[in-house]
Amino acid sequence: MSMIPRSSQQPPAQIDPEPRQSFMESSPGRLLGLKAARPHVEPGATCPTAAPMAQRLFHVLVGVTGSVAALKLPLLVSRLMDIPGLEVAVVTTERAKHFYSPQDIPVNLYSDADEWEMWRHRSDPVLHIDLRRWADLMLVAPLDANTLGKVASGICDNLLTCVIRAWDCRKPLLFCPAMNTTMWEHPITSQQVGQLQAFGYIEIPCVAKMLVCGDQEWTAVTLMECFCFLPSYILLLLLEGSSSPG
Repeated sequence: MSMIPRSSQQPPAQIDPEPRQSFMESSPGRLLGLKAARPHVEPGATCPTAAPMAQRLFHVLVGVTGSVAALKLPLLVSRLMDIPGLEVAVVTTERAKHFYSPQDIPVNLYSDADEWEMWRHRSDPVLHIDLRRWADLMLVAPLDANTLGKVASGICDNLLTCVIRAWDCRKPLLFCPAMNTTMWEHPITSQQVGQLQAFGYIEIPCVAKMLVCGDQEWTAVTLMECFCFLPSYILLLLLEGSSSPG
């Protein structure tokens, strides 16, 4: 699917109650009345057609960073889309793009360029805020050492870290660390992971894998914990949401 020209997009609708625009779709009963035209997707991405938008009551935003474990992003997205009632979108760092092809990601895929292309005037939407409002849950998998350090320090110098910095901590954010064993065992790593946990973020523990260079990597590269844990976790959240008044 080719990139949608800006001139051909429908004018985005207003966010209620704030007098500005959004590029995200609405989610009745869950979020802050977000209404919009279809968001921009990277070249090669396609739109999910497994279920009507009205049935996708739970929005999962996947963040992917520059770890070799990002090779598993297509599989992770595919497994998430197998869960009924979900809509998935992906935010990628520039370095993560080295490990997957956009053609293999069948959902909306956002990167740094989208943030700046969408905002030109004061009344334009701010993508990292719209993504934060759209998502019910965020999963950062894999979370490499570089982005771990940024998030722990509050640095927000790309689209992904801006979304995380603007995240509403009342909503779940899960992260899967992934790095070389020596980096994982550095004393600062446990401090940074502990800082994310202090923010209320949920760690999905990494596992050891052998790298092509011969070293071991503490990584989420198999993502088995995600596959086993997320369906039950999201189902629980959906059940809680359906039992809440309003």
